[in-house]
Amino acid sequence: MARKLLAAVAAFSTLAVHGALAEPESTDPIKLTTHDWTGQIVTTTIMGEVLKNAGYNVEYVQADYIAQFAGLKTGDLHVAMEIWETTGREAMDEATATGNVVNMGETGMVAIEEWWYPAYMADVCPGLPDWKALNDCAEEFATPETAPLGRYLGGPVTWGGFDDERVEALGMDFEVVHAGTDAALFAELESAYQRKAPIVLWLYTPHWAPSKYEGSFVKFPPYSAECYNDPSVGINPDAAYDCGKPTGPIWKVAWKGVEEKWPGAAKAIKAFKVSNADMGEMVAKVDLQGMSVDDVVAEWMAANKDSWSSWAQ
Repeated sequence: MARKLLAAVAAFSTLAVHGALAEPESTDPIKLTTHDWTGQIVTTTIMGEVLKNAGYNVEYVQADYIAQFAGLKTGDLHVAMEIWETTGREAMDEATATGNVVNMGETGMVAIEEWWYPAYMADVCPGLPDWKALNDCAEEFATPETAPLGRYLGGPVTWGGFDDERVEALGMDFEVVHAGTDAALFAELESAYQRKAPIVLWLYTPHWAPSKYEGSFVKFPPYSAECYNDPSVGINPDAAYDCGKPTGPIWKVAWKGVEEKWPGAAKAIKAFKVSNADMGEMVAKVDLQGMSVDDVVAEWMAANKDSWSSWAQ
């Protein structure tokens, strides 16, 4: 099925894209990074297929979310399609400040990442969603491994997010335990939700989980850049990160040489836009329905050819 859809997409793009775009400026591969969560792989695959259909040589490279900036600075890596305002802003700003990495604009998606709890936990922990309520009922979230401390199930360590720093800065009676993978994070949520077992964990959107499960994000002190960078700002005058996570756009970034070496590709990357709703639906098809990323991307491209074909014009 995926091959048939991709063949149809390729046939269309031969007319729609090649008719509007000159031959690729270089046949060297454009290296797009992939990470360890489904949505990012979907985003990157859409971009890669659009570039392939425009005649470019594309290579997908598995890379660490934060550490990838070293390769983007040197040109060993070329494009990263999802830098979340919530977790990647500091690394992105540092990289773009060097002049070797370029911000290619917003993806069209808006990120929320924060601690989240199922609705049934509000019955055993009155005061939620206020973060201070968590300390009053930390033992309700404890496991045999963390007791008497509550357990917060964080994302993989590579995602960043400063949860360990936040727990310490706010004096929370919790231990941060990091899930090994995105899949493991949501498998544990599914298991806990079915059993109505205690859990508070990292949840994010765009994703299918906030729609599938009834629950709420914890409300921490409001985020500010100063809270992250100046210990004197915030509840704890001796520590940074004593506030919630930021929210905002999901960005695209690229090695500075992309615009010079592949200007047509750079134009398409800048034009890329996908909505939260579309991405949540695609991730659900992969994670919940068992479709492959290639199938889902091919289906989306077949249904949205007018949108993506315009990116490379």
